[in-house]
Amino acid sequence: MMEKKKLVLIDGNSIAYRAFFALPLLNNDKGIHTNAVYGFTMMLMKILEDEKPTHMLVAFDAGKTTFRHKTFSEYKGGRQKTPPELSEQFPFIQELLDSYGISRYQLENYEADDIIGTLSLAGEQDGFEVRVISGDKDLTQLASDHTSVGITRKGITDIEEYTPEHILEKYGLTPEQIIDMKGLMGDASDNIPGVPGVGEKTAIKLLKEFSTVENLLNSIDSVSGAKLKEKLTEFKDQAIMSKELATITREAPVEIKLDELQYEGMIREKLIPLFKELGFNTLLDKLGEDPSDMVQADLEDIEFEICTNITGDIFAQENYFYVEVLEDNYHYADILGFSLVNEKGSFFIPVETALNSPAFKEWAEDEEMEKTVYDAKRSEVALRRRGIHLKGTVFDTFIAPYIVNPSEGIDDIASVASRYGINVVDSDEAFYGKGAKRSIPEQNKLAEHLVRKGLAMAELKERLEKELKENQQDELFKELEMPLSLILADMEYTGIKIDLDRLSKMGEEIKERLKQLESRIYNLAGEEFNINSPKQLGVILFEKLNLPASKKTKTGYSTSADVLEKLASDHEVIEQILNYRQLGKLQSTYIEGLLKVMDPKTDKVHTRFNQALTQTGRLSSTDPNLQNIPIRLEEGKKIRQAFIPSEKDWVIFAADYSQIELRVLAHIAGDEKLIQAFKEDLDIHTKTAMEVFHVNAEEVTSNMRRHAKAVNFGIVYGISDFGLSQSLSISRKEAGKFIDRYLESYPGVKEYMDDIVQLAKQKGYVTTLMQRRRYIPEITSRNFNLRGFAERTAMNTPIQGSAADIIKKAMIDMAAKLQEHGLKSRLLLQVHDELIFEAPKDEIETLKKLVPEVMENAIELKVPLKVDYSYGPTWFDAK
Repeated sequence: MMEKKKLVLIDGNSIAYRAFFALPLLNNDKGIHTNAVYGFTMMLMKILEDEKPTHMLVAFDAGKTTFRHKTFSEYKGGRQKTPPELSEQFPFIQELLDSYGISRYQLENYEADDIIGTLSLAGEQDGFEVRVISGDKDLTQLASDHTSVGITRKGITDIEEYTPEHILEKYGLTPEQIIDMKGLMGDASDNIPGVPGVGEKTAIKLLKEFSTVENLLNSIDSVSGAKLKEKLTEFKDQAIMSKELATITREAPVEIKLDELQYEGMIREKLIPLFKELGFNTLLDKLGEDPSDMVQADLEDIEFEICTNITGDIFAQENYFYVEVLEDNYHYADILGFSLVNEKGSFFIPVETALNSPAFKEWAEDEEMEKTVYDAKRSEVALRRRGIHLKGTVFDTFIAPYIVNPSEGIDDIASVASRYGINVVDSDEAFYGKGAKRSIPEQNKLAEHLVRKGLAMAELKERLEKELKENQQDELFKELEMPLSLILADMEYTGIKIDLDRLSKMGEEIKERLKQLESRIYNLAGEEFNINSPKQLGVILFEKLNLPASKKTKTGYSTSADVLEKLASDHEVIEQILNYRQLGKLQSTYIEGLLKVMDPKTDKVHTRFNQALTQTGRLSSTDPNLQNIPIRLEEGKKIRQAFIPSEKDWVIFAADYSQIELRVLAHIAGDEKLIQAFKEDLDIHTKTAMEVFHVNAEEVTSNMRRHAKAVNFGIVYGISDFGLSQSLSISRKEAGKFIDRYLESYPGVKEYMDDIVQLAKQKGYVTTLMQRRRYIPEITSRNFNLRGFAERTAMNTPIQGSAADIIKKAMIDMAAKLQEHGLKSRLLLQVHDELIFEAPKDEIETLKKLVPEVMENAIELKVPLKVDYSYGPTWFDAK
């Protein structure tokens, strides 16, 4: 099989500017500014890891004058001069690219955008998957079925994906229409004038009706609004010129060829001296993660023993115990071995020796024998699947560093140790290799690696305990996250039953519907063809059926969802094709996807809960992701019918918090009106509508309540006037007034929002009610957009994070109550604000009282927590 060719094209100037303004000014020991180079390097590392390109190029602007200046001499006029602190870093960025073995290119009279536009088209035509990375949304016009455009938004590593589908969802336009939108609304950053008075909203509205600038200007008489007609007539030529300026050329005289862009990896002998010169010590450590370039750390020799026969002599009261499972899905992966470090020495225990030893099992299950581990949940599940129930876990060197700083990723125990300057163990990538080079070494080497992990844990524990205590996070760690990890292990091990017959039947029904749709599409088209082939579909729709097509490119007609939806009224076949695609995705992603991850021995799925991933503390799940089952499509909702109790005469019982984040907001903000509304159990959205519109309850219309609901939940997420205007389809000015009236009505909320932002600026972080921290370094950024995002994060995190902590506390309390009452009911899933159980029918009356009581009393707030519940034979019925 031929390797898939992937071309990554980066807008060098844009990313350099982003990096410079996103990071505080940094200097090396020679006084040279390095923040842009550092940020650029972080972006490169992320791209190389995520994208794995076969070909790569970074494009730069060649100078201030381009061919566009002939059309409009003031193009990009008014831009501030590049700060000298940034200018001095460009030579280093170019040297960085050379050291990484990445091609760079600039072309006189053309911009980086034009180089990217030309090469992305060439890549598409040559069968490449093309990926464009920039901070400039102008490049979204290049998105197609074969090209995706990533636009940096938070700093430089948070990227918003622009595909034709996303552009349709966000703007209601095709990628080609982005050019028309710029032609009408202009672009202040590039000094493209557009039509005065026409903003984004008006431009989008006009394009939805007239498709292109040219069509619009030829149909001005059909435009509603005398003032708008007047503007369009007066600035007709300016609109055409602006569209021309905004259009990225895809025919620039680029001399570099695609086969010259092959990426073959970093040039280590160039990169190390450069990083040393720049003072990038942390990044020097990261270089060791690529096995092809890895020189293993010079580690001190250690002494250890390989145990082929286990006696009680190797165990002590306090142990550092490491379980090595290399694959991500530890439910089914092999255990490679165990290490044990304690006062009696350092030991490696082969898998077969441990699992066949009564002494090992007795020690592992002894609650009194204290164990420090790395990832208690993983260790417990892996052992429990082999008949050993791990007990006595008192410290987790995976969870503790996550609590200390959730923004720092954790790859393995070595990555945690390196934060603290502990150099006793190589990274797993360095030791085992990566990709095709990955292999398990012989036992002696494996034994040493695992023992080193135990030694790393021993050195880490004291430092992590100290940080947790200094941060006042002892309780969060010991009382919440540690016990939760074992509850999650139990939930994962238990799994949730799938009704295979029902799921298969759904699959067959969808297949049958797909066949019927296929047949109907063929009849309407007059011939058979590959419906999933954009090229063949384009020929049928736009040549045989003569439907109006957007401009044909060298790769064919666009048949993306947005294009087809506009044609829905032109021909009956369009609706059938859209239905066919929707059902096809449901079949492959959810029906077949669930079947792939189901355990054939038990007919259960065993999701893995990610406990140390999100910065807010919320749980997520993978393989399968049971927190994201589609519920908008009726067929999607029905997927939940396949989730059933694992025992006869049992039911699924679901309980969820009602408006928990708004209740947390009321408590944290201490706003008297909000608190009183919740205490009186009023409809909070009606109450808000009454406050902001100054009306009585009976005068609140459904539209008023809808607006109030949007701002209630929007405030929780630090919504801006722009964000609210988009969600309610009102003007930004109206949205701003609405937010102002809301904050006047709830002064406690306004005070909270102001205070939390100031606190974040002083401390650099915010905390939840249970002292979970989120660090927000961007809060003092000079970049307005970056700083704005950070301020919204500061407002939201204490609310969303506290809600996450509360449901975690409820899970712990609930597990204790089930045990205390001797109930057979089991906790199966946590989905955001909801807990899902399976229970015998004769325990339902008990659960109806017990579950709300426990969940509502998980924490004491100034407002009551409220829990709703339901139950039925399937998860679908329990909603």
